[in-house]
Amino acid sequence: MTCAYAFTDYCSQGQTIHHVLVDIAKPPTGGLNLFNLYVALSRSSGRDAICLLRDFNEKMFLACHSTDLLAEDDRLAILDEQNKQWWFRLRAA
Repeated sequence: MTCAYAFTDYCSQGQTIHHVLVDIAKPPTGGLNLFNLYVALSRSSGRDAICLLRDFNEKMFLACHSTDLLAEDDRLAILDEQNKQWWFRLRAA
């Protein structure tokens, strides 16, 4: 028996894990998007440290990004630019 722990891709963001066992099969409810896949597969310290739990549908990697996520990314980029301009004007005053 090997001691281990599990957590979601959300909780794993920003961490580097030396040995990763990843399950990227379609969950029973909801789904996976490219962001979930990226986070799950990029937490390890290298390709040799990843072990996939089971087979998965390769078409997941060919999917387009969600239009809602792309729209949110655009909205945040606009807010970022507005904040930069606001701080620039504030510093210049």
